[in-house]
Amino acid sequence: MSIEVYRDAYGVPHLRAADPAELAFAQGRVTARDRAWQLEVERHRAQGTTAAFLGAGETGWDVFARRVRLADTARRCLARLEETDPQTADWVRAYADGVNDGLAEGARRAPEFAATGLAPGRWEAWTPLAVWLSTHILFAGFPTKLWRDRVATGLGEEWTELFAADGPATAGSNGWLVAGERTASGAALVAGDPHRFIEAPGVYQQIRLACPAYDVVGLAVPGVPGLAHFGHTGRVAWAITNAMADYQDLYRERLRRTADGGVEALGPDGWRPAAAHTETVEVAGGAPVTVELVETARGPVLTDDGPAEPGAAWEGLSLRYVPRVTGLLGFEVLPRLLAARTVADVDTALDAWVEPVNVVLAADTEGGLLHRVAGHVPVRDRANSLRPVPAWEPGHDWAAKPAPLPRAEVRGRAVMANARGLAAPLGVEFAPAHRADRIAELLDASDAWTPEATAAVHRDTDNRAAARLLAAVEAAGELSPAAAELRGRLLAWDRRMEADSADAGLYAAVRGAVVRRLAGHEVFAGLRGPAPHPEVFHPWLYLGPRVGLALETLLVAGPVPAADVARTVREALEETAAGEPPAVWGATHRLAPWQALPDPADAAADRWPGLGGDHDCVLSTSSAPGYTDLSARASAARYVWDLADRERSGWIVPFGASGVAGDPHHEDQLPLWLRGELAPVTTDWNRLTKEQG
Repeated sequence: MSIEVYRDAYGVPHLRAADPAELAFAQGRVTARDRAWQLEVERHRAQGTTAAFLGAGETGWDVFARRVRLADTARRCLARLEETDPQTADWVRAYADGVNDGLAEGARRAPEFAATGLAPGRWEAWTPLAVWLSTHILFAGFPTKLWRDRVATGLGEEWTELFAADGPATAGSNGWLVAGERTASGAALVAGDPHRFIEAPGVYQQIRLACPAYDVVGLAVPGVPGLAHFGHTGRVAWAITNAMADYQDLYRERLRRTADGGVEALGPDGWRPAAAHTETVEVAGGAPVTVELVETARGPVLTDDGPAEPGAAWEGLSLRYVPRVTGLLGFEVLPRLLAARTVADVDTALDAWVEPVNVVLAADTEGGLLHRVAGHVPVRDRANSLRPVPAWEPGHDWAAKPAPLPRAEVRGRAVMANARGLAAPLGVEFAPAHRADRIAELLDASDAWTPEATAAVHRDTDNRAAARLLAAVEAAGELSPAAAELRGRLLAWDRRMEADSADAGLYAAVRGAVVRRLAGHEVFAGLRGPAPHPEVFHPWLYLGPRVGLALETLLVAGPVPAADVARTVREALEETAAGEPPAVWGATHRLAPWQALPDPADAAADRWPGLGGDHDCVLSTSSAPGYTDLSARASAARYVWDLADRERSGWIVPFGASGVAGDPHHEDQLPLWLRGELAPVTTDWNRLTKEQG
C-alpha cells in the first residue's frame, strides 16, 4: 500500500493514498487508531448491544435499536447499494476493512476496553450504514408526534402546535454563505456550526483525504467514510443544516396473536400477517431482556410486547422511515462529493441524498453558489405529519415519488438556521427566527468579510428570545423594593448571554422561576405524570423542558390566562429577589458532555467549563431552563471555508482529534472552542509531520 499519514499541530490526520479505495481504507484505519472506543460504542449502539458491557442503563436504547431494525435496515441498504453502485459498496467495504485493521492497536491505547471487559469486534461492510442510521434515526424528531398527541388528549386539540419549536432532543445548526461580492478577497466564504448533543469524544472528526482524484478537508462522522456534511476540496466547499423536515411517520397499530403464536396487524385491507421473532438483549450485571420484534406493512413496531395468549389483542405504534421502505440511504453521494469540483457537481450528487434531510449551501472558485434542500421527503396526507395515524384507515400511505425539493438563488448572502424558510413546505415545526435574523443582521453590516471576521459571528451572544420575558418583567406592576431593584437591573441589561455576566445569570434565574411556575399551573395537569411510551422517547415528552422552549409563546398566548401569567412573573421576581444573588451565567451554565463511560472525576463541579450563549443565541448552548442550566447541546464543530485560499480556512471541535484520554490531542482544542476561535486548516504537506510506521 502507498498510504501516508501526516498530522498537523493539533494531531488532525492528513491522509494520502494511491486511489479512493485505498484512501477509504486509510480513513477507516486512522479513525480506529484514534477513536477505537468511540467506534465500538457506535457499532454496538447500531446493533442494540451496548447494555452487554455498559449495563442496564443502556437497555432502553438497545431495545429501541432492535425494534426499529437498525442493523437489518443497514444490511438492506448495503444490498441495494451493491446492486445499483457496486463501486461505492466496495469503497464502503474498504473503510470497514481499514477499521478492522486499526482496531486492535486503537483498543490497546483506550483504557475503556479494559475497564468494561470489551474486546474489539469486527466491522462488516454494512456497519458504517448502521452507524449512520443510528446517529440519525431520531434526527427528525418523530417522537414530537407523540407529544402532540399527548397535548391533544391532556390539554385540547386546539393546542397541539402550541409548543412548536426546535425541540429538546433534535439537532439544529447555523450556516451562512457570503458571496464574493461581499468579501474582501472577492471569493465566497461558507461558515457555520452544527448544534448537537455534545459527546466526548466529539461527534465530528477533522480529517483530510487526498489521492490523485481529489484532495479534501472536512468534518467526518467517525464510523462513516467520506465527508457527508462539511467539506472543502480547494475548488468547491459545502455545508449543511437540519432542514427540520418531516419524513418519518407513526402509525397506530391494532395487533392480535394468532393460534400458532404469530402476529397479525389490521390494515386498510383487513388483517394481515406481521413478521415477528424474538431477540435477547444481554445486560451486564443484570438479567437478559427478551424482546419480540414485530413489523407490519407500515414498519417496525416500537412499543412494548403484546400478550402471548392466542387471540389476545393489543395496540402499538409502528414507524415508517425511508431507508426501511426503499433500501436507500444515499451513500452513493459520499464519494461523489469528494470528487466534486463545482457547485454543479455538488448539486448533482445531492440529488441522490436520502437521510437526514438537509439545507445545503455550497460555493466554488468559479463564482458558483448553491442553496437547496437535499433528501427524501415522502408525499402523504397532512395528518401523517402531525400525529400518529390509524393504520387501519385508508389515505395514510406514501406516494410513489418523494416531494420536490426547494432551492433558492443566493443574493449576496444566504443564511440557514433551522427557521421556517426554504424548507417550510417540508416540515411542521421549525426553530424561532432569532438565530437566522441575527446572523443576517451581522452579515449585512459589512461588504468586506474575511475568514477572521466571519469567525466572530460564531461568538455572538445577543439573546433576542429574552424580549418577551423582559416586556413581561417591565409590566409586572407593583413589586417589593428588592424585586423592583432586580427589575431595574434586568431592563438595563444588554441582553448578551456572556459567561461572566451577572445580569445574564440574573435573567436566567428569573426565567427558570417563571418556567417552573408556569409548568406547575393547573391548566397543564393533564400533561404531567409518566409518559406511556418507551423510555427512549421521554426527552420529547417532559412538560418542564417543553414549557421552557415555548416560553415566548406561553407569555402572550396559550391556555394560561394573562392574569396568571402576570402573577407568575411577579412571583418569580419576588422569589429571585428574596434568594441568594444569582451567580454569573457561566457559573451554572456549564458544559455537560455525554460519555459512554464517564470518568468519576468528571462529576466534580468544575471539571467542565462555564459557557456563554443560550439556546436561541448564534452561540447556541442549550439547557433546560427551570430545571438545569447545564448545557448538553452546543456547537459540535465550527468552520469557515475560504474559497480564495483554503489555508485561510479554519475549523474547531470541542475537544480534540484524539479519543484517547491522556493523549496530547485529546482536549487541546477545548480552550480555542471556548473562546470561539478556530484552528488553522493546514494543507501544505511540508508543514505537516509525517507519521512513522
